Amino acid sequence: MMHMTFYWSRQVTLLFSSWRTDSWPSYALTLLACVLASVFYQYLEHVRYRVRRSGKPAGEPLLSQPNRAAGKWSAKKIVDGLLFGLSSGLGYLLMLAVMSFNGGVFLAIVLGLTIGFLWLRSKDEDEIAGVNSSCACA
Repeated sequence: MMHMTFYWSRQVTLLFSSWRTDSWPSYALTLLACVLASVFYQYLEHVRYRVRRSGKPAGEPLLSQPNRAAGKWSAKKIVDGLLFGLSSGLGYLLMLAVMSFNGGVFLAIVLGLTIGFLWLRSKDEDEIAGVNSSCACA
């Protein structure tokens, strides 16, 4: 049965018909997997940001004009593209997991995204804010 509203139960089918939980230990492991997948998603976004940021001077904004001298298919672009694809795929899987409408799965994914952001990406936001606040814009 597919739920169309949030429900609270240890019985959930997640992503695949073979991934079903019937007991508290299997449900707890499923929630742990959701938390870890969400943290890994934030890690991929962090690495992708670092790859895009590498090679730019400290004060140069991220959205500055691209370097036209670099090759069309540079290693950096390929790595960035692969990271984008991996991150997008994992993001869609997390979205589909939330669409199971199980309250515990939803909370586990939000918790994992929050932990990953605070652990990895909040430094990126501070760095962007530091660059923007030091800008002498008229």
